[in-house]
Amino acid sequence: MSDMHEGGCLCGAVRWRAAGAPQNVNHCHCEMCRRGSGAAVVTWAAFAAKDFTFTRGAPVWRQSSAVARRSFCGACGSALNWQSLKHEDSIDVTVGTADRPEGLAPREHLWTEGAVSWLHIQDNLPRHRTRRGT
Repeated sequence: MSDMHEGGCLCGAVRWRAAGAPQNVNHCHCEMCRRGSGAAVVTWAAFAAKDFTFTRGAPVWRQSSAVARRSFCGACGSALNWQSLKHEDSIDVTVGTADRPEGLAPREHLWTEGAVSWLHIQDNLPRHRTRRGT
C-alpha cells in the first residue's frame, strides 16, 4: 500500500497510523459530532480497521449512542475516532488530528439537516440530509 497516514492528539500521548487509501472522507454536521468535538463540523476519514493502529498510547473509548462509540485522548481530550457498533471492520479518525490533513480531502457532507445556520462551506461536494443515500 502506497498511502500511509499518521496523526495524533494535541499533547502527543496518543498517535495513530492508517495504511492505504481511506474508504471515505466526509464532513459530518450532526449534533453528536459537534458536541463531541466542540467544533461546528467534523471531518472524518474512514479506514478498514485492519489497516488502522495506535502507535503510541491508547485512547479512552466511550459508547456515545446506541449505534456507535467514540474515542478521545484521556490526557488532553482530543477527539480521535468514531466506530459503528455494527460494523467494527471500519474505523473513522478525525482528519484534524492527521499530520498531513491535506492528504485526506473530503468527498461529501453528511447530516446536513443538523448543520449550524451560520456556517456556509462553499464547495461542490455531494450533500446528504442524514446518512449517505438520503
